[in-house]
Amino acid sequence: MITLRVAGIGILGPGFDGWDAGRALFAGERAYEGGDTAEPRSTLLSPTERRRMSYTTRLAVHVAQQALEQSGLPGDELATVFASSDGDTAILHQLCNALALPEKAVSPTAFHNSVHNAPAGYWSIATGSHTSSNSLSCYDATFVTGLLDAACQVTVEHRPVLLNVYDMKMPQPLYDARPIDISFAVALVLLPQASSTSLARVDIELRPSESPESAFDQPALEGLRRANPAARALPLLAALARTHASEVVLSYTNGNCVHVQVTP
Repeated sequence: MITLRVAGIGILGPGFDGWDAGRALFAGERAYEGGDTAEPRSTLLSPTERRRMSYTTRLAVHVAQQALEQSGLPGDELATVFASSDGDTAILHQLCNALALPEKAVSPTAFHNSVHNAPAGYWSIATGSHTSSNSLSCYDATFVTGLLDAACQVTVEHRPVLLNVYDMKMPQPLYDARPIDISFAVALVLLPQASSTSLARVDIELRPSESPESAFDQPALEGLRRANPAARALPLLAALARTHASEVVLSYTNGNCVHVQVTP
């Protein structure tokens, strides 16, 4: 079992932006009414760098900045784990269109934004960080894969880690092969021990899949959880929003799951 603390949370999805709005929703203080995902933004980068950022990078940096500000930690001290099931599919669509034309004119900016670790690169520029960074993908288990990687780093390196998980709404015709209906992103600042900014303790354990994965009774929230791979984080976010201890089960791979005990 791995034990760590959550010190910062960032979240952006349809109808909510930031942990204050998300916490009220997941704690049952207001009903989920859906809506559009707000345009992601960040003040950490210069206007020149912001103009080069793709939507997916802005999505990732938006929630990372929220989590960092809530934690009160310097951005250049956090190792990072960036995780996305499908990466920047808008850029992929743009590149495929360009390669289908006779001149095959690929934009250099689009090409450099196409790599899976582009958001991590922009984040390191924004914070001046020289710490380690991993960029991961694991289909629908991407969130829990990123969580395990970040938790292991927190424990082994005994240092704070920023976990950032995001996926954008899939454009056509890619949507026909991978239907992702909404854009969603979440970021967590994870610490090895309690601090003045700690929000909760989490105990993480990898087990064989003997229990069903956690889901929502409310159809709207369950539909949201299933609409985007990054939104598989929602049961854990709901547990973090509660005022009492609770446990969630997150589906993993190869017949395994991850149990997370959350203690406020």
